[in-house]
Amino acid sequence: MQTPKLAIVTLLAASLITTNMSGSIDYNTPLTTIDNEPTTLADHEGKVLLIVNVASRCGFTGQYEGLEALYKKYKDDGLVVLGFPCNQFGSQEPGTEAEIKSFCSLTYGVSFPMFSKIDVNGPNQHPLFASLTGDGSPFSGKIKWNFSKFLVSREGKILDRFGSMTGPQSKNIVSAIEAAL
Repeated sequence: MQTPKLAIVTLLAASLITTNMSGSIDYNTPLTTIDNEPTTLADHEGKVLLIVNVASRCGFTGQYEGLEALYKKYKDDGLVVLGFPCNQFGSQEPGTEAEIKSFCSLTYGVSFPMFSKIDVNGPNQHPLFASLTGDGSPFSGKIKWNFSKFLVSREGKILDRFGSMTGPQSKNIVSAIEAAL
């Protein structure tokens, strides 16, 4: 017979295991599009996802061009690039959603899905990024800067993580995408 203390610890452990110890994302996590519409990732279930925290005034902002090129090249094969603006690193995404959308469209011709500004670290971390970087992720740990990239399989498994210094069209990212497709 378990002691009450042991029973509580067992229940807590079971709860933690079921939250996201599988290294997967939850397609039903509430999101908001850059146009302020509520959504989830359910529309992208069964596709390979490249999830990126982005910023418009960053030394890596030019990566939008490479992200758009990847999206155009592989979207018919099932790749979706998803952009999540974040202002947590050097305040490099200070604009409104309308300003961000306009900048991305006019400057880089971005046509991949963009979402409203979120926090990727800290007490207000968005649940999607909590699953990408939390203890249940095979690539856990805080995001260090803008343009961190997470590759997710068609089944929702987190396959890989790439830092800001790894450009979207690098051999590492392209080969990982092609293997996932």
